[in-house]
Amino acid sequence: MEKLVERFIKYVKINTQSDEKSDQCPTNPSELELAKLLAKELKGIGLEEVEVDDNSYLMATLPANTNKAVPIIGFIAHLDTSPDSTAENINPIVFENYFGKNLVLNKKKNITLSPRDFPALNHYIGQPLITTDGTTLLGADNKAGIAEIITAMETLKNNPEIKHGKIRIAFTPDEEIGRGADKFDVKKFGVDFAYTIDGGPIGELEYENFNGARARINIQGLNVHPGTAKHKMKNSMHIAFELESMLPHNEKPEYTEAYEGFYHMTEFNGTVDTTNFSYIIRDHDKAEFAKKKDLLIKIVDHLNIKYGTGTVKLTLVDQYYNMREKIEPVFHIIELALKAMKAAGVTPKVKPIRGGTDGARLSYMGLPCPNVSSGGHNFHSRFEYIPIPSMEKAVQVIVKIAELNAKK
Repeated sequence: MEKLVERFIKYVKINTQSDEKSDQCPTNPSELELAKLLAKELKGIGLEEVEVDDNSYLMATLPANTNKAVPIIGFIAHLDTSPDSTAENINPIVFENYFGKNLVLNKKKNITLSPRDFPALNHYIGQPLITTDGTTLLGADNKAGIAEIITAMETLKNNPEIKHGKIRIAFTPDEEIGRGADKFDVKKFGVDFAYTIDGGPIGELEYENFNGARARINIQGLNVHPGTAKHKMKNSMHIAFELESMLPHNEKPEYTEAYEGFYHMTEFNGTVDTTNFSYIIRDHDKAEFAKKKDLLIKIVDHLNIKYGTGTVKLTLVDQYYNMREKIEPVFHIIELALKAMKAAGVTPKVKPIRGGTDGARLSYMGLPCPNVSSGGHNFHSRFEYIPIPSMEKAVQVIVKIAELNAKK
């Protein structure tokens, strides 16, 4: 498993932060750089049909080593890291034995990783951890998934006594900004079902996710000298604040959990004359999701009546839908993952995803694709960390899924 850690550290040092403002695919050229590096590595361990296209979608095959007819499985991870936190000059730190107290990530800047702030650390006393240096994200979302999939494929290749059917793997760009499935060729991938290996403490298994939409709002105000502004000025920022105040106060990420949905303002840029801001809208329930979108539309209509037609412009786009309705008809793939986790000594934790995933969009594209955890914590944060034994268990789960699939 030393290779697993070496791979992970090598991958996270490549800045593949996706860029929502770019209309290119991939949005960061380093994603293609990483894809080509991974392709070379996969060829080196003996995988076949290794291909990287110009958009940095990588696909490869581990051929079956049994004559038994079994379903073709896919394992998928994404190349990019979150645009929401610094990803330049990532400097991972390996703590060989977490001793149960504060970890000093950056002595110079007095940055510590504390179990008081992050109680889940207490589950990993005595284990080796990989952390950030306190100034960037780590990139375990999703470089851990990549490292785990490749290590699992190498394990299967080097242990032919473990029988398995044909396995396909894929690494995709720009998942963090909702574009990971945009150019994914499901037919070319050619599997019966797949798993994304992405996110969450070890043991998490997810086949439900938010329905998601993105709202972009432009407010056109009118700026005049404040000394002569009465009955003339329209301060676009004040109108934006008014819109925000009309949304339910308790339906924000910081007040919600489990299946509760929310409106989340993700950016804001304003002057008196013009304000632009964005929301993501999330709900597990399709009817409640529709109500949330409808409320925003009604608020915009109200403000346009109040301040004049065209004052507030809304662009509202659905991003993805809850995969549950696509997974339930093929629930045996969840049962297979649960059985594999138990066989690997992992306690399963079935839970909904409070976010989106490539797997959700792929499921609606005809490829059932639930999510299996990669073992990390505090993703997109400078306090991100991952226990090395959790990464090792994730590899074992992937191997067991392949092995048990061939025993059906």
